[in-house]
Amino acid sequence: MKNVGEARGTPRGVPQEELAAGLRSDRSTRNRVARSILDHGPSTVAALAERLGLTQAAVRRHLDALVSDDVVEAREQRVYGARTRGRPAKVFALTDCGRDAFDQSYDKLAADALRWIAEHEGGQEAVAAFARARLAAQAGAYREAIEAAAPGERTEALAKALSVDGYAATARSAPHPQRGEQLCQHHCPVAHVAEQFPQLCEAETEVFSQLLGTHVQRLATIAHGDGVCTTFIPKAGHAAQASQFSQNDQQDHTASASTAGRNPA
Repeated sequence: MKNVGEARGTPRGVPQEELAAGLRSDRSTRNRVARSILDHGPSTVAALAERLGLTQAAVRRHLDALVSDDVVEAREQRVYGARTRGRPAKVFALTDCGRDAFDQSYDKLAADALRWIAEHEGGQEAVAAFARARLAAQAGAYREAIEAAAPGERTEALAKALSVDGYAATARSAPHPQRGEQLCQHHCPVAHVAEQFPQLCEAETEVFSQLLGTHVQRLATIAHGDGVCTTFIPKAGHAAQASQFSQNDQQDHTASASTAGRNPA
């Protein structure tokens, strides 16, 4: 299912890797809370805490975030028969948006469609052509954002534009800052499909290169088991060497990306 509940803001003084681990843990627990409501229906804080082995305070904290994200909503518990004294217990139920977050039928439909294209309309190259056309259609808004940004802020501008489309993207200095930056996508709306069709990731990398006017390197992807899709963007003057990094440099970058965001599962 899609991750529900993205964190807002970055506490100062917290290492990026530690923060990323904390955010993944919070998202995982919120997904468990939402899944429990899906499986068992509208639930009280006490019932959720018992089912999930959490404290009621922890459940309330995650419910507050899920309510803020319009994934769950609070309701009065329906009482059948004679009403007892006291205020009715509050229960939490999934909203329509929350139910949609669990719906994987669109992923299956997309994967089935791409498989049919591969089998009947030209093989894997036809899938690649579709992936490039899909990204080209999205690239217009990204291009506008990049062209409006100062030269040194284009990766950040691309990250913000991607975030609008649900990729929760950020830009940061690479482990070797003098060489460039890393574009990190902490969520991928098509990750389940990209696991089967890597052409989607390849087309995205090509579009990033075209938009930024430089060679880029994809270091990690959520579809391949990493917790973050990480793309290296070389600084001006280092673009020519970007495709000729030593094996040690590539391992350093990949290790950094995997450590910062590998799925705990």
